[in-house]
Amino acid sequence: MTSRSHTCFSLLLSLAAASNLTAGSLTGKVELHDSQDAAVRKHLDYSGVVVWLEPLAGSRTAVAPGAMARMVQKDKTFTPHVLPIQVGTTVDFPNFDPIFHNAFSNYNGQPFDVGLYPPGTTRPVRFSRPGIVRVFCNIHATMSAVIVVLNTPYFETTQKSGAYQFRDVPPGEYTLRFFHERATQATLDSLARRVTVTEGSVSLPAIGISESGYIVISHHNKYGQEYSAPPDDNGVYPAVRK
Repeated sequence: MTSRSHTCFSLLLSLAAASNLTAGSLTGKVELHDSQDAAVRKHLDYSGVVVWLEPLAGSRTAVAPGAMARMVQKDKTFTPHVLPIQVGTTVDFPNFDPIFHNAFSNYNGQPFDVGLYPPGTTRPVRFSRPGIVRVFCNIHATMSAVIVVLNTPYFETTQKSGAYQFRDVPPGEYTLRFFHERATQATLDSLARRVTVTEGSVSLPAIGISESGYIVISHHNKYGQEYSAPPDDNGVYPAVRK
């Protein structure tokens, strides 16, 4: 029995090793150009760009049932500011502030509204289709974030240096795509390119993303109206207009 167990265990190790040999990795770097953002201009901060791989052949990757992610609300800020997820993921919106919040989205992507909820609680939203979801708070006009919902499990967010790396990617042909909130859709579409992942490591040259043409567009509350005055330091809210 011991010998048989050892043989089975050795076989599993061999299969695992073979599986690892068939996977590839891909590395690259993003650089942001023509930016008016102080973090980019002064500190060369190229973080927050979403990079993903879409398989060219075969059926689309299945959704990720049961997958969870989190976008925290603290200090009147959504964290992370940019959150990539796979289709089928449920995102929790915990409120860690001592005041109420109301996360919502009514832009392209998947509209949602979790309603007004108190400190120390959370509200979940399941994202069932791919798209760019721009998130706001119905109470605090300065709060914003982006959820990038993707039909692939192969996605990364760039580090401050602009570097990204995909690990354990099956060899094959993919379309490499990008999302950056301060780039126009035309700019992002022009950057899409076909890449081949092979066994071992593939390194791509740096890719520049221009922020020229980006225009800040003000948003309204979930009722399509201008924001009322924010709550005071004691958490007292003015009446919300409908």
